[in-house]
Amino acid sequence: MAISGSARQSIERRLAYLESVRDHVVIDGDTHPSDPDGFPDTVRARVEATPNYYHGRPITGEELIRDLDQAGVDMALCWQNPAVTPYDDDRDGNFAALLAANQYIHQLGEQRADRIIPAGWTDPKALGLSNALKLAEICVESFGFPIVKMNPAQNGYPITSQDVLQVVDRIVALGAVPAFHYGGDSPYTPAHGLRLVAERHPDREVIGVHMGGGGSAFVEGEALYLASRELGLDCENIFFIFSAKRDTHIESDLITYRLAGGTAERRLACASDAPYGRPSWNFGGFRQMFRALQDGANHNDRRLRERPDLFDDDAVQNFMGRNLADLIIGIDQRLLSL
Repeated sequence: MAISGSARQSIERRLAYLESVRDHVVIDGDTHPSDPDGFPDTVRARVEATPNYYHGRPITGEELIRDLDQAGVDMALCWQNPAVTPYDDDRDGNFAALLAANQYIHQLGEQRADRIIPAGWTDPKALGLSNALKLAEICVESFGFPIVKMNPAQNGYPITSQDVLQVVDRIVALGAVPAFHYGGDSPYTPAHGLRLVAERHPDREVIGVHMGGGGSAFVEGEALYLASRELGLDCENIFFIFSAKRDTHIESDLITYRLAGGTAERRLACASDAPYGRPSWNFGGFRQMFRALQDGANHNDRRLRERPDLFDDDAVQNFMGRNLADLIIGIDQRLLSL
């Protein structure tokens, strides 16, 4: 296994850029742009029929960058949108469809390396294990992606299945980092499942996108929100991305992890889940939340009244971009060393 020459060049360029901007960059850690030329007919017809939003309505790379500009966000971590990549019973056909979706993310990263951090996606159920492993290899070795994601909720398989664990092992062996949709919207991503994955490779990061949020209703998601907060404190290799999660829990997570010390506060990052969430709405909210946290003496949380200076500008920069930048920098350095 070896990184291709073109992938190595992409990694080197990304690494140099992130190192130069890490102290001020704002990064949206969860976005899903799609190739308009690859829209399925049903998706295209719906987009053309109405300007109104519906769940998962796709955005192109160009539209994403427009959203980032409006939100005052510098860069975005991008992976494909599963709502625009339909599957059927043909595993090889599913492989081709998901490969094309990953290729579009790769092209965006090549064209706009100053705005797009590309990441991959594979699926051991829809593609079958051998194809899922093959696609993970392409994502890392040919495209130079630092992260490869799976979505047990969307595609209906347990995070702890043997096929998933074999894909995780392959991603780790490639030098990259596995990521998961991790939410309360299905029974497939419980806290103990993410713990098992994290403990399988304790010296390698694993990313939990949504930190227990996702598409779950507030009441049903509550138990996973609380369990996830504790899980991240127990497992120091879990990196959580805040997207599609209740704001009150995000605020409590931030306070808890900041007070915990150690590596905890360096393993959280802000995000929108575009197009499922708006960067302008989410990052407007994050900025105002941090302003309120910085006014700790007047905050409702008694922990902040006791530590009113807890959220200094340096801590805020970590959450808004530097934590994720440093995660990618570390992965890229590892990939280049192999």
